[in-house]
Amino acid sequence: GRVFIPQEIKDRDWLKSFAQAPAVLKFDDFIRVYFSCRPNADENGQYVSYSAYVDLDRKNLFNILNIAKEPIFKLGERGCFDEFGTYPTSVIRRGDDVWAYYAGWTRCESVPFNVAIGAGISKNNGETFEKIGKGGPILSYSINEPFILSGPKIRYFNDTYYLFYIAGRNWIPNNGNPEPVYKIRMATSKDGLNWVKADKDLIESRIDSNEAQASPDVFYHNNKYHMFFCYRYGLDYRGKQNGYRIGYASSDDLINWKRDDSKAGIDVSDEGWDSEMISYPHV
Repeated sequence: GRVFIPQEIKDRDWLKSFAQAPAVLKFDDFIRVYFSCRPNADENGQYVSYSAYVDLDRKNLFNILNIAKEPIFKLGERGCFDEFGTYPTSVIRRGDDVWAYYAGWTRCESVPFNVAIGAGISKNNGETFEKIGKGGPILSYSINEPFILSGPKIRYFNDTYYLFYIAGRNWIPNNGNPEPVYKIRMATSKDGLNWVKADKDLIESRIDSNEAQASPDVFYHNNKYHMFFCYRYGLDYRGKQNGYRIGYASSDDLINWKRDDSKAGIDVSDEGWDSEMISYPHV
């Protein structure tokens, strides 16, 4: 069920709408749920995106214990890849620190935006993060991934860091408002900073070739890796018919995945706040 409604928060002008792309950090007594939000549009009708968190009682997840008093990241300086947004964020503990991987947004001319992946470190249990270096991306566009690297989910398996993410495939013309198509990909690292891309789509498309996939979330259970993700149609997806749904796949080696969305176990509700789309899973 619904646990947090940003429109009910009245004393934070940077948190006016959206609670997108949840990712969690576990504590003994509560779950820290990171999400992305927006202030109101500026005088030109343009938005920026911030990342924040809400702490939920582990004994009753509908009981909100705390809400971030400020965004966990500052927006990037002029001309930086994250000047206009940090969304979404994924975190992992490393010793006494918490590392975050996030997507940084910039605005473009011929298409609305582009995205790359950055990282930061928290010394205060994930309340705020300092960007690594001068705030440049740690994973960006390359020969076979020319735009939109986003949706990072960081995991640690077999003494190796795995970063699951999405990469742009193409922009579909749409009456002057092009729509992006992106697929799920993966990179590996020993130190969390220098990454080697697998350079392949992990999940086969099911509904059509322009299916967009996002928010790959992977865990290990019963001698197998499991991935929950979301997917949508390429066009006309801002509604119930072609909107986001949750998908599922499994793997023995993190490279080759067998998709079976019938095992996702969740769908849109008949009515209410989640009756049109469900997306951005975190398990």
